Amino acid sequence: MANIGKLIDVKPRAAWQNEAHDFTPWLAENLNQLGEAIGLVLEPEGTEIAVGAFSADLLAKDVSGRRVLIENQLETTDHSHLGQIMTYLSGLDAEIVIWVATSFRDQHVSALDWLNEHTSDNFSFFAVKLRVVQIENSKLAPIFEVVARPNEWERSLHRASKEKTGESSTYAPVRRRFWQRYLELHPEDAELGVKVSGAPTQWLRKSESHDFNVAIYRATTGVGVFLRGVRGATAEEMQARLAPHAKLFVELVGDVSNIGSTSSHPAKEIELNTVDEANWDQAIGWLHEQGHAFLNAALEVFENES
Repeated sequence: MANIGKLIDVKPRAAWQNEAHDFTPWLAENLNQLGEAIGLVLEPEGTEIAVGAFSADLLAKDVSGRRVLIENQLETTDHSHLGQIMTYLSGLDAEIVIWVATSFRDQHVSALDWLNEHTSDNFSFFAVKLRVVQIENSKLAPIFEVVARPNEWERSLHRASKEKTGESSTYAPVRRRFWQRYLELHPEDAELGVKVSGAPTQWLRKSESHDFNVAIYRATTGVGVFLRGVRGATAEEMQARLAPHAKLFVELVGDVSNIGSTSSHPAKEIELNTVDEANWDQAIGWLHEQGHAFLNAALEVFENES
């Protein structure tokens, strides 16, 4: 019979003694865990962002370029943090708000529910309960439980999954036209995996035997490219693998953001208004050039990996 342990809850401050100095930096480096609970791919932009006399805990963005405000409490929620969230929301031009706390008062969950029901569809508010657990003497592990979200969020995630086949979503028709134009200019990239779809991101891969991907993406405010592992691999794992070859990689592709970061993938991006279709050919030309530069560089630096 298998030896099965018992899962127990541990006080979160056993893992992070200080909210600002311990938990916020940890969360910035492990946003993928919070993102998975909600259904978003998140990249950190900064911590302790000044807004007037206050400082927002963490600012991030999703793959479509939307700003995400994350406010943390290693305790029960209070009115002060709710007020600060509303201040940060206007000051930082965020569209998604995630309030993380160890427990939520009913009135605060109700407040977020009200905001989800009465604000523009552009805004989304989440309450996420943080638990810390372990099995006997194992390492401590966080669990994020979503206790408040937009009413249509699960349905919107379902629609988003369909975008891979070009279905649904307000943005999907525009994205399909963008990737269709991409293939008109560079039809050979269909062999690398580019296809007409409503998704914001495409994956370049020369062979199924290669255990890495190059992502090219279109957001409304720009386009970008980044190197990542196969599905399930973390940014930290890719960075560790790239570390011995980082200098050569930069020599091959030019300046790269996030080299050495354990929370982000090596990346390049440019700011460009892609809502204006007059900019599409420029955006596509850049994506094609940089995507192939990343792909060829990755093939070279990983070729002689031991």
